[in-house]
Amino acid sequence: MKTQIWVPEYQPPDTLNSEMSRRNFLQFGMSSFLGLVAMQHLRSTAFAQMENIVPRAKRCIVLFMNGGASQLDTFDPKPGTLNAGPFGAIPTTAEGIQFSQHLPQVAEQAHHLAVIRSMVSREGNHERARYLMHTGYAPTGSVRHPTFGSVASHYLDDEDSELPNCVNINSPSFTAGILGAKHDPFVVNDPRKPIDDLKYPEQMDRRRFEERLKILRNIEKDFLKNRSGRSTEAHQAVYKKADKLINSPSAKAFDLSDEPIALRNAYGDNRFGQGCLMARRLIESGVKFVEVSLDGWDTHSDNFMRTQELLKVVDPAFAALVKDLDDRSLLDETIVLWLGEFGRTPKINENEGRDHFPNGWSAVIAGGGVRGGRAIGATSEDGTVVLERPVSVPDLFASLCFALGIDYNNQNYSRAGRPIRVVNNGSVVNELFA
Repeated sequence: MKTQIWVPEYQPPDTLNSEMSRRNFLQFGMSSFLGLVAMQHLRSTAFAQMENIVPRAKRCIVLFMNGGASQLDTFDPKPGTLNAGPFGAIPTTAEGIQFSQHLPQVAEQAHHLAVIRSMVSREGNHERARYLMHTGYAPTGSVRHPTFGSVASHYLDDEDSELPNCVNINSPSFTAGILGAKHDPFVVNDPRKPIDDLKYPEQMDRRRFEERLKILRNIEKDFLKNRSGRSTEAHQAVYKKADKLINSPSAKAFDLSDEPIALRNAYGDNRFGQGCLMARRLIESGVKFVEVSLDGWDTHSDNFMRTQELLKVVDPAFAALVKDLDDRSLLDETIVLWLGEFGRTPKINENEGRDHFPNGWSAVIAGGGVRGGRAIGATSEDGTVVLERPVSVPDLFASLCFALGIDYNNQNYSRAGRPIRVVNNGSVVNELFA
């Protein structure tokens, strides 16, 4: 599918024509001048408000929709229009904001949510878009940029923590890249099952395990000394993290059996719902970043039936996570971000599906100092054009960094010594906070 990048159109004012009178010219000039002054005043006010905001977030949970969810069928419905499809829209606890009829529980938490309805990017290919949405950079052949969870692990690192700083649930993500294997995500394939190899084998205790580990280190010493590189670092980092985790009482954070049955059911008895519950347990135990993914959103055909089934999974899990964090007084210090690779086309194709659409889709943020109950940006009535406040992926990443107290202008270095900024040419979306 051919994609187009959003570019603001310039339409000359009607007064700029060959028959403009002197009075019209003066009126137009004065209104333009006053408009400019007003704009500068509002901008200065926004920056002044931002200067008084102290970052609150200490951790981040990302709910990632693999394949790209349709914005029209979730958080930017267009009821009564040709592109709306069969889904209706319902009111929420945020005044004037509607969600899809299939998100009733999330709608009850809308006063905590800020919905960005004007996300734009240049990537309409799955793999490239996934890379962009995890790292903030378009993929290149020469540099492996760190996934954002690894950035959080690097800058928010707690050396005393016995748990990984970055955890991915249900799907492996990208690596820490230039930040080193120490900050690679720890992957949980299925939160409903015990973590593999988290306990010693039968007839093995801690003393015997440590003795064997010493023998292994001695055997590997010369081999590793002459083979520096990322694979060696990753090998050592994995052993170190595994040893730390196996012996930690904090590993109980991965055990959902401690939770009341009623709460587990509230999240949903599926990998995504239980992954969201595990995410809450992990951040409560000191983990800095958790990503929970849900597959199935590449709805080129049968979009509405498939999306309805997916929303039956998302709605209780997302709502329960926000409510649970709020009930435990954790939401103010935890960023929760819902998004995918891109959106889906407003136009419905001949297979009752929606195709890739990187040019006007939605992301949802709660907690961590974000002001809920608002929509930022807007698309046209038919959903095809961004009308207000386009937000780029680097802008979103800069905002996450701001909330977490990370300087997004910081630079890290590739193995070749090339400086790589945490965020590439982004700026904070002030409306999220001010």
